[in-house]
Amino acid sequence: MGIPSKYSAESVETKWYNYWMTHNYFHSTPDEREPYTIVIPPPNVTGVLHMGHMLNNTIQDVLIRRARLKGKNACWVPGTDHASIATEAKVVAKLKAQGIDKNDLSREEFLKHAWEWTEEYGGVILDQLKKLGCSCDWDRTKFTMDDDMSEAVIKVFVDLYNKGLIYRGYRMVNWDPEAKTTLSDEEVIYVEKQGFLYYITYQVEGSDDTLVIATTRPETIFGDTAICINPNDERFTHLKGKNAIVPICGRVIPIIEDEYVDVEFGTGCLKVTPAHDENDKVLGDKHHLEVVDIFNEDASLNSFGMHYEGQDRFVVRKAIVRELKEADKLVKTENYTNKVGTSERTKAIIEPRLSDQWFLKMEDLAKPALDAVLTNGDVKLFPKKFENTYRHWMENIRDWNISRQLLWGQQIPAYYYGDGKEDFVVAETIDDAHALIKEKGIRIEREDIRQDSDALDTWFSSWLWPMSVFDGIRDPENEEIKYYYPTNDLVTGPDILFFWVARMIIAGYEYKDQRPFENVYLTGLVRDKQRRKMSKSLGNSPDALKLIEDYGADGVRVGLLLSSAAGNDLMFDEDLCQQGKQFANKIWNAFRLVKGWDVDDTIIQPNSSKIAIEWFESKFQKTIADIEDHFSKYRLSDALMATYKLIWDDFASWLLEIIKPAYQQPIDAKTLEQVIVLFEDILKILHPFMPFLTEEIWQYIEERSPEEALIIAKWPETKAINESLISEFDFASEVISGIRNIRKQKNIAFKDAIAFSAVNNENVSTSFDEVISKLGNLESFEYINESIDGALTFRVKSNEYFIPMEGSIDVEAEVKKLTEELNYTEGFLTSVQKKLSNERFVNNAPEQVVASEKKKEADALAKIETLKSSLASLQ
Repeated sequence: MGIPSKYSAESVETKWYNYWMTHNYFHSTPDEREPYTIVIPPPNVTGVLHMGHMLNNTIQDVLIRRARLKGKNACWVPGTDHASIATEAKVVAKLKAQGIDKNDLSREEFLKHAWEWTEEYGGVILDQLKKLGCSCDWDRTKFTMDDDMSEAVIKVFVDLYNKGLIYRGYRMVNWDPEAKTTLSDEEVIYVEKQGFLYYITYQVEGSDDTLVIATTRPETIFGDTAICINPNDERFTHLKGKNAIVPICGRVIPIIEDEYVDVEFGTGCLKVTPAHDENDKVLGDKHHLEVVDIFNEDASLNSFGMHYEGQDRFVVRKAIVRELKEADKLVKTENYTNKVGTSERTKAIIEPRLSDQWFLKMEDLAKPALDAVLTNGDVKLFPKKFENTYRHWMENIRDWNISRQLLWGQQIPAYYYGDGKEDFVVAETIDDAHALIKEKGIRIEREDIRQDSDALDTWFSSWLWPMSVFDGIRDPENEEIKYYYPTNDLVTGPDILFFWVARMIIAGYEYKDQRPFENVYLTGLVRDKQRRKMSKSLGNSPDALKLIEDYGADGVRVGLLLSSAAGNDLMFDEDLCQQGKQFANKIWNAFRLVKGWDVDDTIIQPNSSKIAIEWFESKFQKTIADIEDHFSKYRLSDALMATYKLIWDDFASWLLEIIKPAYQQPIDAKTLEQVIVLFEDILKILHPFMPFLTEEIWQYIEERSPEEALIIAKWPETKAINESLISEFDFASEVISGIRNIRKQKNIAFKDAIAFSAVNNENVSTSFDEVISKLGNLESFEYINESIDGALTFRVKSNEYFIPMEGSIDVEAEVKKLTEELNYTEGFLTSVQKKLSNERFVNNAPEQVVASEKKKEADALAKIETLKSSLASLQ
């Protein structure tokens, strides 16, 4: 079949992905081979492919394709996460656009809409991953809301509850007023914001005395139930035992004493709002204060907000400042910068809120996971620097708030049979719950049992992912979980090291008494050239599919990987993808060159080709050893660069140049056969990085059966490395470069053969002399004992090389050229020396300017000396 003159990524990618899918190369079933398993970090079902996904999944595909080539039973499990908050928000927005209010729907009706939305949009990102070349086992695609996955989540909840690790508590939680749900501490992102400190006057009851408090949130005065002073603060001894009157609402509140108050901050008087601040809640419990919750679930003010009822908290803040000012209760305002908690999902500012929620006790559960990373090394983080972050989180772990006020997600399996807070049982099904209730001696009809309306935190399903995708929770002894678990590598971002990675390790030890994976490769964030994080709002995130369309999937993969060392942020530049595309074209053209040569079976293999192939075989083996080392340290960028240099420099620029037959002449059969074998080995080590291009060339080399496809070929065998041969070639290549430099400088056409001599002071091997002769186009190459006067010369280390001038160059033209250059340089020297002889210039010009002129003088003097010497040798 004819080879196209240009490589067309678009047609090649579609063709080979369909071929791989048709022949089921991505699918894995347990067998006698060593398994190699990766579970995908499940992207949100709401998601579309962005640069972070591109990087993360390219790395996973490189690892899985390499394992497949190395003869392992490679299994990459794909899937998506139901993403409770994000997905519910999208469904609510869609319903709103249709004029439907979520609150008017039953749970079943809302879930019907959510499933319809998921079925319509849920597979988009997985289809996009196929465009990138991801060789996932699509037959195993999982969704965290699949029936079997949900059953596993409920089973774990019930088990942990029965172990006394899950409890229901009335606690201060993080409330997202936009999503109208609680969040765990880890889902709160603290952002530095510029605000104000407001100084407000409170009247002391029954006197003309006043006190001043400083607050960043004046709207919360409606929830004040005390003023607190430090008992050691002499400024306020006169206030002890008295009451204060809250401005506007007129509530009388006690003035209490506690050493918690910082006498240095603000005014030394602290307003206490137990319903809206975690520390205030502690103070409130200690001093038995009233708790006044002033907010609705959307953070608008409730009836305690008086005439501000129903208004948004930030609208009220501005209005109440005006009202306080008019009432002469606002002393002053100051600029104030503080860190404000925001929702990781909706970006809304979090409200601390007292609420009944479900919690998981984490302290004891976390210990095996802490030891796995930091003590016994069962789980290794790459790069190691993230161990400190992991340690900090795990040693300061708090109970996990696992309930969410959402409909989309696994419904908490708590069943209520009365009005009391403790009138519930926890069971996997309502029938089990009914049986448990009857065991308590309580008579109730099944239809009168009420299930908790909250859903579980999305992470409570994804922390089971490496086990649940193999049904290891419901059926812990099944063949697949025993074969594929623990998995090998996890590739993810450091931003979810605690959210997901740590929790999976915790779950792994709790339910399998094993690590869930051995290695965690933490990628960096993808940033733009200005080091800004890529985001839709900044408009600096390129369309991932458009990049693939413009540069080919292989080009984009190379572009991403060349600059993505583990744990370091990637400064993305489209030029990197262009570099990847050029690399693909380079390889394609090299292949076309090789396949374009005519073959003559009667020609004996030249020694230059024989030694060059021996050299490249050793160079190839040395590169493979380097690649193995890079992969062992998860330096995929370095592994790709080593492969890139081997192909671009050693194979295409040197080997093919050496073995290339003379113009319109055939190549000997042995050399061609050997170079094709080497080309095939190159394709094997390049395949994980550039799967489409390599499969295309592999199939063009010869007609192959499906069993011989590159994707399932055998990784090149390891052979001995001849280090001295590599070293000798490095020396020879410097000699060749020296010859080419002289040809270029002296304008000696390559078609003109030249004589060549060398004084071999280094006593180097003569193995590559024929290679030097061919690539230098030498008519003769001899070793001599002493220098040749008047010859063109250069050195490599202490070896001297000579090209006699006679017949090599046009002496008359060279004398003319050198004379013109000498005259110009002498004129330039005169102008520089004139400037330096000017005392005014030397004394007044900046020091670096004078130094620069002196350097110009020295360079000109050296050049003049060289030019005069060259002229003397020609005359």
